[in-house]
Amino acid sequence: MEFKPKKKIRLGDLLVAEGYISEQQLKLALKEQVANGKKIGQTLIELGFIEEEQLMQVQATQLGLSVCEPLTLEIAPHVFKVINESMARRFKVVPIADDETQVCLAMTDPTDIFALDELQTHIGKLIKPMIARESEIMELIDKAYKNEEAFSSIADELSHELGFEEQHDELQLDGDLDDDSSDAPVVRLIQSIFEDALTRRASDIHIEPDESLIRIRFRVDGILHEKIMKEKRVAPALVMRLKIMASLDISEKRKPQDGRFPIQTKIKNVDVRISTLPTQFGESVVMRILDQSALKLDLADIGMPPNILRRFELLIHRPHGIILVTGPTGSGKTTTLYSALSQLNAPGVKIITAEDPVEYRLPRVQQCQVNEKIGLTFTSVLRSALRQDPDIVLVGEIRDQATSEIALKAAMTGHLVLSTLHTNDAISSAVRLVDMGAPAYLVSASVNAVLAQRLVRRNCEKCIEDYTPSEEEMAWIVAITDGRDIDLEQANFKKAPGCRQCNNSGYFGRIGAYELLEMTKPLQDKLRAGDMAGFAREAYRNPEYETLAMCALRYALKGIISVQEVFGLASSLDDEHLIRADGSTNNSNTDQHVDKPQAGVA
Repeated sequence: MEFKPKKKIRLGDLLVAEGYISEQQLKLALKEQVANGKKIGQTLIELGFIEEEQLMQVQATQLGLSVCEPLTLEIAPHVFKVINESMARRFKVVPIADDETQVCLAMTDPTDIFALDELQTHIGKLIKPMIARESEIMELIDKAYKNEEAFSSIADELSHELGFEEQHDELQLDGDLDDDSSDAPVVRLIQSIFEDALTRRASDIHIEPDESLIRIRFRVDGILHEKIMKEKRVAPALVMRLKIMASLDISEKRKPQDGRFPIQTKIKNVDVRISTLPTQFGESVVMRILDQSALKLDLADIGMPPNILRRFELLIHRPHGIILVTGPTGSGKTTTLYSALSQLNAPGVKIITAEDPVEYRLPRVQQCQVNEKIGLTFTSVLRSALRQDPDIVLVGEIRDQATSEIALKAAMTGHLVLSTLHTNDAISSAVRLVDMGAPAYLVSASVNAVLAQRLVRRNCEKCIEDYTPSEEEMAWIVAITDGRDIDLEQANFKKAPGCRQCNNSGYFGRIGAYELLEMTKPLQDKLRAGDMAGFAREAYRNPEYETLAMCALRYALKGIISVQEVFGLASSLDDEHLIRADGSTNNSNTDQHVDKPQAGVA
């Protein structure tokens, strides 16, 4: 049966009759509606006279409809093809079910007769409407259609506007690539790419030209997701426009270039760090999205376990010494360091940083951009910074012997120094400094602590379910606990099979795994004596020290992450990281013969 709403429903009068709003509030809302042109329901919500949930329930009761939450539903991909993206956005509707006789639509306003008539004509089937929140409908539209139609149409428009030489297939760059107008096709294409990236929660955008297409890849939760654009010939225009935005040399296509630019989108304004690289089929571009609004500058908010957070906060308030934060690229080191600086930042404290590049701008902090082309290296900046009477110095990265020695001496002479190293774990960081050529006595006397960290993927909460590890997996879990008093009987292991919200990956968002090694007197003695194996054994004897894998396992015991993520992290660590207090390794302290799991695979 075809759904037809009553044509004379007056929502405002109904809400007054039901006691949800007063006559005076309705009059104010009607007056505001004339000014903003929005529907009365949306106006009432924006004025705070009624909650969206209440409005939906009133409409559902009056119309005899059901309320749905489209983001929680498993919807087959073919269902979205019932209507195109432009129609879905125009009427704020999304198809959630389709059969031979009717289509079920989630709608914000099922009383919109004109929308229903046009949708009925377009679809050619009966319509069964359901009421849903506008925010959920628009989010599902973004995920379902992923702006593919917009990408294709804008790229095609750009292709025709700029023109091509058919013989050489080369772009004639006589178009308005430096036109900042929002109507320019290349501007709209870039806007669409960034809006898609922000909707997906991407940290990086990769634009990679191939022989016959362009690959646009978004890094979400550490994993790349690919989108294909067949309009390969617009790649030069796209890259050139990005270069103009970043004030790079548009005539230089043979050398890599780096830059930075801000961009405004409908979703939010962000800064972008751009890197170009000449490849076989054109210039490849990688852009890191630097979202100042998403940066958590409170240590309590970045996800550190309480026991590590408490100790780390005490360490950063020491008057001198060096604290190292270590981990691979993309492990969250910058967030941790900036959060620490934010807590230390006060009118009575002088903070200077040497960074490559400066990713986020902090008030009151003197941030210096390293530029090795002109000799402005970490070493030279650090030397000059120490003449600026600082209390705290942040060195973006210790890369060589000269920088390490200056940083260590600064820590010895009354400064608190924060820095990073690219090592796998906390134990190997102190050893790495010695390997760089820094004197062991200087390292042992200057380093207060090393914080190692990684980011592991959270289970998707929409599709999470109970999980029972196999015998092989349990053997590895026992090995990771290394004899610690862990009640595995009370474990709440979880795994997510995948749904629309998590893009069928089973993961949504990330959380940090940490290990904190404080330099105690026994550790200093071992390091000063050059006994690196003894240094590792002494670290494992410390009851407060836990490995990265153990931290991740504690998350898995609570169901926050999967055991596969734990194994993926453990598999990425060096064998030396698995040395135990008795001198054995994780591969030899158990008689069970178990194949080592691959990263992310049980």
